[in-house]
Amino acid sequence: MIVDTENGYVLTNAHVVENGTRIRVILTDGRRLEATVIGADASTDIAVLQIQTDGLVGLPFGDSDALRVGDYVVAVGNPFGLGQTVTSGIVSALGRSGINPEGYEDLIQTDASINPGNSGGALVTLDGRLVGINTAIIAPSGGNVGIGFAVPVNMARRVMDQLIAFGEVRRGRLGVVIQDLTSALAEALGIDVERGAIVSNVEPGSPAARAGLEQGDVITAVDGSAVDSASDLRNRIGIVEAGRRVDVTYVRDDVEKTIPILVEAQGDQQTAQTQRHASDRLQGASLSALEPGMAGFGDVEGVAVLAVERNSKAERGGLRPGDIILAVNRLPVVEPDALLDAVSAAGDGPVALTVYRDGSNLYLLLQ
Repeated sequence: MIVDTENGYVLTNAHVVENGTRIRVILTDGRRLEATVIGADASTDIAVLQIQTDGLVGLPFGDSDALRVGDYVVAVGNPFGLGQTVTSGIVSALGRSGINPEGYEDLIQTDASINPGNSGGALVTLDGRLVGINTAIIAPSGGNVGIGFAVPVNMARRVMDQLIAFGEVRRGRLGVVIQDLTSALAEALGIDVERGAIVSNVEPGSPAARAGLEQGDVITAVDGSAVDSASDLRNRIGIVEAGRRVDVTYVRDDVEKTIPILVEAQGDQQTAQTQRHASDRLQGASLSALEPGMAGFGDVEGVAVLAVERNSKAERGGLRPGDIILAVNRLPVVEPDALLDAVSAAGDGPVALTVYRDGSNLYLLLQ
């Protein structure tokens, strides 16, 4: 959909333009225009195109944060290549995730008919304001079964702004390992908070560490907007431009505090303290030297695993956050650089990690 008539910016899905060598936009009046891809972000499935012509009509932005389950919406698209088609339905759910485990998702679910060809089309309110970009369906039979998903426009706009400014999304990070605060976990830890993301580890030297966040803190809001879960926090920080300050609200010892944190670019971690390494076999794991305050410090010597990305090679190899890697092929390692060197030295041969987990040692074989 056209969202900026002055500059000719068009919003669509990243998967629509993926691998394209020539992109053409066909307007409803029949005009066919060559388009330039300004940028695409696979993690949110958003792409920005630009076309040059006069007489464009744009779609006004709505506020996806104001949506409520049960609101009426209209989906616009080109299902099965039939041409522009409009279907109606309601907002079935908000905050859906799990469609692309490696992506940043906070999807709107709708029962408005979305079929192959609707991708990149508009999800609008009845007063014609854009609230979502149709992106995916669950279709066991290959067609619509009333479960479609759209990227919220507020997320899409933040991605779009970065794509226009930089040609890419410069994602931020706080440097914390987080998990959902469940009612059972809150009761066990004596935390009087119902929702949020609990900090299970803070990377030494990270923005969170410098700001004073600690293990056990429960993050409940970012810039005044409530955080309901770990994925919610990940989504919010992941689309914040690196170098910007955010106000993080957290609860510690039943006292709520708000602190500013300067968001750091992903990949800017100090390699002496923590790094996301390039070793193919350990892809997806964030490592750090074992520091005071970390679980296992003083008991063993090794390299701490701070975080493991879902569906990564490190996760498939069996690594988990909180693991401590003691040795590679029985060669002790105490620094991330030494660990990477040892894995690289193995070449294509087998790599057996000795891992300390929950008070005992185990072996993991990396393929």
